[in-house]
Amino acid sequence: MSDEKKLGLFPLIAIVVGSMIGGGAFNLATDMAGDASAGAMVLGWIITGVGIIALGLSFQNLTDKRPDLEGGIFSYATEGFGRFMGFNSAWGYWFSAWLGNVAYATLLFSSIGYFFPTFKGGQNIASIIGASILLWLVHALILRGVQSAAMVNLITTIAKLVPVFLFIIVGIFAFHFDTFTADFWGTGGSFQFADVMGQVKSTMLVTLWVFIGVEGAVVLSSRAKDKKDVGKATIIGLLGTLVIYIIITLMSVGMMSRPEVAALDNPSMAYVLESVVGKWGATLINLGLIISVLGAWLGWTLLASEIPFLAGKDGLFPKWFAKENKNGAPVNSMWISNVLIQVFLLSFLFTDQAYNFAFSLASSAILIPYAFSAFFQLKHSVQSTYADKTKNLIVGIIASVYSIWMIYAAGVDYLLLTMILYAPGILVFRSVQKESKAKTIFTRPELITAAVFVILAVFAIVQIAMGKISI
Repeated sequence: MSDEKKLGLFPLIAIVVGSMIGGGAFNLATDMAGDASAGAMVLGWIITGVGIIALGLSFQNLTDKRPDLEGGIFSYATEGFGRFMGFNSAWGYWFSAWLGNVAYATLLFSSIGYFFPTFKGGQNIASIIGASILLWLVHALILRGVQSAAMVNLITTIAKLVPVFLFIIVGIFAFHFDTFTADFWGTGGSFQFADVMGQVKSTMLVTLWVFIGVEGAVVLSSRAKDKKDVGKATIIGLLGTLVIYIIITLMSVGMMSRPEVAALDNPSMAYVLESVVGKWGATLINLGLIISVLGAWLGWTLLASEIPFLAGKDGLFPKWFAKENKNGAPVNSMWISNVLIQVFLLSFLFTDQAYNFAFSLASSAILIPYAFSAFFQLKHSVQSTYADKTKNLIVGIIASVYSIWMIYAAGVDYLLLTMILYAPGILVFRSVQKESKAKTIFTRPELITAAVFVILAVFAIVQIAMGKISI
């Protein structure tokens, strides 16, 4: 690919911000307020902030120190822990990426339903048809070339920030400290550690969901003009987005009471602003959300197709995924990703919580890829002789602890559900190993890991059949 077609710093920052600030930002307050008090939200953001910054610094460091690992997420797992874990990191990330687009679809058409009642709720037949049309329009755009799609993403990223900043400005004047501090710990008065930490735990998948995409520039590093821009874009995008998220969440429960925020429809930011400025506020936010989700959908379609494409080139996925068209777009990877999204759009008909289910499953699926990136940062730092070894060692420890905490906070049900997604990958990995004529299909530790995946997946299916896990 020529330099003219490669991505500079600002398009890379836009991919990071655009991938993170999607529909989730516009419903962040309600998603957190449902189970957490204002105090628990503050603690949740502190934990998330420290952890996600450490993860972002890990991506920056690994991009600088190991620019040869162009696949990012899955390349780190492969280099540090073998081909099977590298495959699972690519597999989990891919599932998370296209499941995220299923979540965006329901939120998008819920917002469109504000203007056109035919789509009200975002989970009916009309919404499925609309989401399907949009899905294949984005497909056609990306087939014209990643550079064209990235520039459209840059424009939508700028456009989506306008209503967000307006919300923040209005919130500065409409914020009531007494409203914010009312039942601050959600315990009716005194601080009760176990209860508050339970509330904090409930915020973890929500906060992870809105930060998925922090690695966007890393995933597209092979398409960057300058590899150093990848690390810069990751940190700039992450810090700016973190500040925006914290302000949005805490302002919302200072403009309305927490129970009122928790009861709002999607997107909650629209109705919080409407309570202050009137109908035009909700109209503006809903328009902003439509632009935002369109941009995020584009960004995530790029990521969803790029991961299996790079994995195919590296021999972790079947070579069929590595095909490009004349514009350099990963054509086969895109087709299979978007067909899967199309199939899952039908889930709108079977659950009234399609958005929550899709974003929770997408967040759970990405836990393994993030964890092994953090573990590789720690392993690489231990083995390195660079002058900044101590700093990177601390970063690796924090990122690893955060990753383990996130796996715990996700809860057993969603972890079991994600095993149903990971288990079929074992057959794909076996096929890839045979395709590459590997002498050993599975090492002993890999075979044990695969057996655990299968056992947990079977157990999850049994639990679903017995009604003990709800989809």
